[in-house]
Amino acid sequence: MNDRPAFLIFDIETVVDGRLVQRIRFPDEPQLTPAQAVAKERARLLETSGGKSDFVAHTFHVPVSVAIAKVAEDFGLIEVRTLDRPKFRPQMITKQFWKGWLGYDKPTLVTFNGRFFDLPVLELAAYRYGIAVPAWFNAVGSQYQQPRNRFNTQAHLDLQDFLGNQGATSINGGLNLVSRLVGGAGKMGTKGDMVQELWERGERERIDDYCMCDALDTYLVFLRTRVLTGHLSLTQERQLVARARTWITSAAEHNVAMAQYANHLAEWTAPGDDEDAFFTDGPVSTDGP
Repeated sequence: MNDRPAFLIFDIETVVDGRLVQRIRFPDEPQLTPAQAVAKERARLLETSGGKSDFVAHTFHVPVSVAIAKVAEDFGLIEVRTLDRPKFRPQMITKQFWKGWLGYDKPTLVTFNGRFFDLPVLELAAYRYGIAVPAWFNAVGSQYQQPRNRFNTQAHLDLQDFLGNQGATSINGGLNLVSRLVGGAGKMGTKGDMVQELWERGERERIDDYCMCDALDTYLVFLRTRVLTGHLSLTQERQLVARARTWITSAAEHNVAMAQYANHLAEWTAPGDDEDAFFTDGPVSTDGP
């Protein structure tokens, strides 16, 4: 297996910049601490949405963890790593991400819902910190060939877009659902809406570990989509998953999160033609109609 990645499958975790929230949303209340500004903004959003959501817009977020699964041209997992651990500095995470993408000669970026959130956050972070990435922000030539074009899946493949037919339908259940369908661990103990509180409590390695688990789940989903496109047979996919398990088992020796992830992995097997297979407690799949 060539150790040079052809794909960078990644996930990010972010926190809201409370200082920015105070300056933009509450400029007449300079006495607000960053945490107070975030709490007030969430309360405002909850009220204006009729209790539906308190999610702060991505424009106020900064990346505090990026986990990257490096994947070879044959779709084999090379390794999973995170950036700027244990310091978790947003500006260094951003710089390392874009520098790595360029250094590996612009491999395909693969995400789940990254077009809506992950990449916009990293693009805006490059803007915030003054990091030039001309190869990504290239606007020369045919629009469909530009890296940021939604349909240029050679530059960025958003698996949610792929499974949802470019937004034609919603993937209700998200990464947690589609990863579990193929034996992934899914959400274990840490969830995305916990990250802000964990960050404020100083539990930064826990955030980083959680991010690694999501990157692994995204890798498993990626493999199954390659079966759909005919790039892999189901047998080849199973072999690649077994290789990934070997890497995870090795990483679990010195990483508690990887040990938990390994314990939550399910052994996916294709059900037979018995219709009752669709109503079992195990992972659901099918080889045909």
